[in-house]
Amino acid sequence: MIVFKDQELQVSGNIDYANAQDYYLEGLRVIQSQNKFPLVVNLAGLESGSTLALAVLVRWLRQTPKAQGLQFKAVPPKMMNIIQASHLQDDLKIIQ
Repeated sequence: MIVFKDQELQVSGNIDYANAQDYYLEGLRVIQSQNKFPLVVNLAGLESGSTLALAVLVRWLRQTPKAQGLQFKAVPPKMMNIIQASHLQDDLKIIQ
């Protein structure tokens, strides 16, 4: 589920093969409605940090100004491991 609240794009639930495109489109709708970047993406409610979920986040990032318009917060440990193993930590802005 995607909710824009407190100036954050809040992602919750589980992104899987059955719903990844829906998550992508809903998040993209919110991102495209914003005019102030960077936008914080809060992943505290995400149930699993899979490679598929990471792919959705990267697709969102590519749709922002200069592909640098998102900051990621509360990244699940498994996803953080994937980010580091893929050497994406310099491309994805992770905040506390």
